[in-house]
Amino acid sequence: MSDAAVGIIGGSGLYAMEGLTVLYERNIETPFGEPSDAFIIGEMDGTRVAFLARHGRGHRKTPSEVNYRANIFAMKLLGVHTILSASAVGSMKEDYHPTDIVFPHQFIDRTRHRADTFFSNGIVGHISFADPICAGVSFLMGDAARTAGAKVHMGGVYVCMEGPQFSTRAESSLYRSWGVDVIGMTNLTEARLAREAELCYATMALVTDYDCWHPEHDAVDVEQVLGYLRANATMAQTVLRTSLTKAATRKRDCACVNALQFAIMTHPDLIPPKVKDDLAPLIGKYIK
Repeated sequence: MSDAAVGIIGGSGLYAMEGLTVLYERNIETPFGEPSDAFIIGEMDGTRVAFLARHGRGHRKTPSEVNYRANIFAMKLLGVHTILSASAVGSMKEDYHPTDIVFPHQFIDRTRHRADTFFSNGIVGHISFADPICAGVSFLMGDAARTAGAKVHMGGVYVCMEGPQFSTRAESSLYRSWGVDVIGMTNLTEARLAREAELCYATMALVTDYDCWHPEHDAVDVEQVLGYLRANATMAQTVLRTSLTKAATRKRDCACVNALQFAIMTHPDLIPPKVKDDLAPLIGKYIK
């Protein structure tokens, strides 16, 4: 029996889930090291959930220091099939205001210093990533947000920067010229790895600022981000809670389910035995 069918990854300002009945905590060992923190296994409205604070409780890890591979691999080991993510983002458009919620469906990668694939050290895999978000889960969360009264923007492009510094004005202007909708530091890496692990993944992007491009608003700072996250914390938790049971029980008829079916290039006989053993939770149904 799995620990939970749905995992929640909480970002800046979301380090716990109100209304979650905690059953136990689990420290998970993975071939890729330790996850950001212990997983809180709990129950909410009759549905099991595995909650993880992306940056660790107390926000101890920068976006570059987060061990994304360990986080996602551990979710797989726990039996999770769907991940609901929440994170703070900056708005790159005039009409996307602080406390609005965006459900992006596309990404642009501006990261430089992080491991973002399970396939290396003797095994090569190329997943299809044209549509990086599980649309079914994203629309489910978007409906929950609208029902709760949030101002919702469905779809759009999230540019994922390395951080931990915020953008320069030149960078912010460049990204706006690309037509992106929001900017953040974490979600693309999670989405890549979730697809490699054949997990459904969608993110709820909570707008906290205008980066530094807006002439009528000060450049983003941590105090501003946390202030808007506190203002929107109740809404964010309501959306996650409302989405949880539906995400756990939905029919997974999406491409996420068999993302690795034709992705592994390396001949099975040439994959190092340890790598094959380490990746068995991911590739075991295709390669023995």
